[in-house]
Amino acid sequence: MLERLFQIQAQGSSVKTEVIAGITTFLTMAYIIFVNPDILSATGMDRDSIFVATCLAAAVGCLIMGLWANYPIAQAPGMGLNAFFTYGVVLGMGHAWETALGAVFLSGVIFMLLSIFKVREWIINAIPKSVRLGIGAGIGFFLAIIAMQNAGIVIGNPATLVSLGDLTSASAIYALIGFFIIAALAYLKITGAVMIGVLAVTVASAITGHNSIGGFISMPPSIAPTFFQLDIVGALDVAMISVIFSFLFVDLFDTSGTLIGVAERGKLLDKDGNLPRINRAMMSDSTATMAGALLGTSTTTSYIESAAGISSGGRTGLTAVVVAGLFLLCLFFAPLAGSVPAFATAGALLYVAVLMTGSLAKVDWDDVTEAAPVMIAALAMPFTYSIAEGIALAFISYAAIKTLSGKWKDVSIAAYVLAALFVLKYIFL
Repeated sequence: MLERLFQIQAQGSSVKTEVIAGITTFLTMAYIIFVNPDILSATGMDRDSIFVATCLAAAVGCLIMGLWANYPIAQAPGMGLNAFFTYGVVLGMGHAWETALGAVFLSGVIFMLLSIFKVREWIINAIPKSVRLGIGAGIGFFLAIIAMQNAGIVIGNPATLVSLGDLTSASAIYALIGFFIIAALAYLKITGAVMIGVLAVTVASAITGHNSIGGFISMPPSIAPTFFQLDIVGALDVAMISVIFSFLFVDLFDTSGTLIGVAERGKLLDKDGNLPRINRAMMSDSTATMAGALLGTSTTTSYIESAAGISSGGRTGLTAVVVAGLFLLCLFFAPLAGSVPAFATAGALLYVAVLMTGSLAKVDWDDVTEAAPVMIAALAMPFTYSIAEGIALAFISYAAIKTLSGKWKDVSIAAYVLAALFVLKYIFL
């Protein structure tokens, strides 16, 4: 049955190898079951319900990717997108979390339509590479400032906007220790470095009396507080258009980059460098996003950590199915997830920020018409506390600088249209 479903032997793998690969992938991305509830609960959503939604959304995404697309690529609520959901849309713009979930659902619907009608490639090619790089780096900086704020490392200052917090406070010390542990373990290529760092800080802070662990194992909590609580009608408001497309663009870039990058590492691309069944993979992502919104979590996307499982030999969808099973098993560890303090996840956020800002290395710094929009996007996101504003300003600056410098032919029609729409948004909304 497994051979019929996944063509394991045809891919040069074995059931044992696929299972090991699945466990490896899970360990590298399991931190999301601690971090996601911590971030989304700041909106007022029920933390236990978010925990269940996170596990279920990840399981659904992995099952669809494994059983339908037959790729060893795992999915779960995405980092960056969850921060934008909380700090950008709900706390920043003042929208209700139910409305934000509606926006996530609609972005998933649009993503699916783009995949069905095969216009995904046209859109990706229409978006300037420099803007994409700037968005990735900007999300990294956005995560970094959120992490440092949560840990008390950075605090508000009416004179200078921000300033250094109390580095001798328990939250700052634990956050930095967690970050140091994760970075060191990652350099040493220790599987599950992020999860180890989060759990180490959680346990250490409990021992020293700065935190308490409410237990380890229990029956799964109720998902009722977030289940089907999304407000789709509210998300159709004109003020939510930029939010929906921000969710869509980030997920589109993230998923496309992850699929191609992971597939290339696993030698899953065909002789022309294309990924077979890519539409199935993209539709798996969009379906998981819609399912996650119905369950009560932010955008579900493909994880770059899947490369760890592929490096361990994973080649088929069975790897993703194993990850799904492990996420379902995590439903019984809600007390432990609820005991993880914000300063423990701050170190994980800082580490993810390091990974995301790495996209700056690919920027053509010798061409200021390419470099300037990158920095606009990268700096606007943390300083405006919004991924959406960073994307808008990046498109506007790219179109304006290219046109004024006489390089208007470098700008696609789609990029001009988007830049014009963002300008109109600032004028009339």
